[in-house]
Amino acid sequence: MDTSLEHLDVVIVGAGLSGIGAAYRISTELPRKSFTVLEARDAIGGTWDLFRYPGVRSDSDMFTLSYPFRPWTEAEAIADGSSILKYIRDTAEDPRIRERIRFSTRLISAAWSSADARWTLDLDVTEDDGGGSVTVERRRLTCGFLYLCSGYYDYDRGYEPTFPGLESFEGEVVRPQFWPEDLDYTGKRVVVIGSGATAVTLVPAMAKDAAHVTMLQRSPTYITAVPSRDRFSDAARRHLPAGLAHHVARAKNVLFTQAFYQLCRRRPEIARKLIRTQTARILGNERMVEEHFTPAYDPWDQRLCVAPSADLFKAMKQGSASVVTDTIDTFTPHGIRLASGQELEADVVVTATGLSMLPLGGATFTVDGAPVNLGDSWVYRGLMVSGVPNLALCVGYTNASWTLRADLSSRYVCRLIRYMDRHGHRFGAPAVDGPMKARPILDLTSGYVQRAVSAFPKQGDRQPWTMRQNYLLDAPTALHGNLAKNMVFDAPAPPAAPAPDLQEIHA
Repeated sequence: MDTSLEHLDVVIVGAGLSGIGAAYRISTELPRKSFTVLEARDAIGGTWDLFRYPGVRSDSDMFTLSYPFRPWTEAEAIADGSSILKYIRDTAEDPRIRERIRFSTRLISAAWSSADARWTLDLDVTEDDGGGSVTVERRRLTCGFLYLCSGYYDYDRGYEPTFPGLESFEGEVVRPQFWPEDLDYTGKRVVVIGSGATAVTLVPAMAKDAAHVTMLQRSPTYITAVPSRDRFSDAARRHLPAGLAHHVARAKNVLFTQAFYQLCRRRPEIARKLIRTQTARILGNERMVEEHFTPAYDPWDQRLCVAPSADLFKAMKQGSASVVTDTIDTFTPHGIRLASGQELEADVVVTATGLSMLPLGGATFTVDGAPVNLGDSWVYRGLMVSGVPNLALCVGYTNASWTLRADLSSRYVCRLIRYMDRHGHRFGAPAVDGPMKARPILDLTSGYVQRAVSAFPKQGDRQPWTMRQNYLLDAPTALHGNLAKNMVFDAPAPPAAPAPDLQEIHA
């Protein structure tokens, strides 16, 4: 063990929504622990700082996406990206958090040593002198517990399918993940390829200024219209103290989203009818619903998209946007020719074809010299990995607000560290107790999940090895559950020898 290295009790990776929340929990629930937050970029906010495309917003209501310890006070229940970013940055202004963040510091590898009971982290630290000189220095530190809050998306590259004839297109091709600040699409014809959350956000936002926006989808997606403002929550905030109103609104939205999700999974035919009826009522066109908004799969087989205040449907009804369901034959100099023979003319094409998933932020991990292969591992309580000591991953819900599970994970980590301290353990790791039937960690048929699922740990067929998508079941386990179940800890440290009696020494 190199004692010259800086050592910290806890290292959090990522200064986005999850990492800032984790820093708050560590600083308040483990106030005597030393910790830092490593952020690869030079700014706070993670996803909400990176994504700058028009209309970027959350699909989740802010009463559940915000932190339970910091009430959401803005009017909009479905907030835009800039409002969410401001909320995260305002939270991080707490000196217990802000002073612990190390920017431009990327985790490259992590090596666990059971003998030393610590992780050794290799970091790339980027320094910019402001005069055009950028240097990257490899540094190293150690920690007792490592908490990864960087999500599971690859922020350096998205999913880029091969488009025939793309090189012949004379217009501009834009990827939402890397939106150019100087792009002017005013009065231009725009085609947005995709039908997921990004496309559903982009189309109505761009339709306000473009000549026309076409959403080109290979197959339909379920899209539900929700109010941008929550009348129940507005009433609660008028009549109750801010903190109590926030918790009441949060509880109501948790119950509602869980109830609708359970309806989708247990009685999909009813959910399909409800969504279709709503869409037909807004569009006033049953044929359009049948052709473009009736997916072949059941609701929540893939992530459900949200249209705040029905903005997407209203843009289509007004004629500023339209939807085409077809496949691409080839790009042409002036647009896209479809398999049906139709050609969509375009000045700008936006490829909203999805993100790529990246396990562990792309860093490599070893345990006592052996490489960690996530695909051969099992997820424990939705946040730890079998056979890997003192490591937690922050993975939010797919069917509800990310923060709901993220905050439970952070509180679980604090409980686990306190438990180990109380019982004299330096480390613990989940241990599988028999054969299990494996399932993907994310039970979705979405393309971005299926392309990368084999690189992530599996979930099993029983607790604590399942990735439950249910806050109401997870909360009691995270906050009060048995911390020793299926965990293997090192032997408790022997009690310290009593101090010698000074009178005996001098006798």
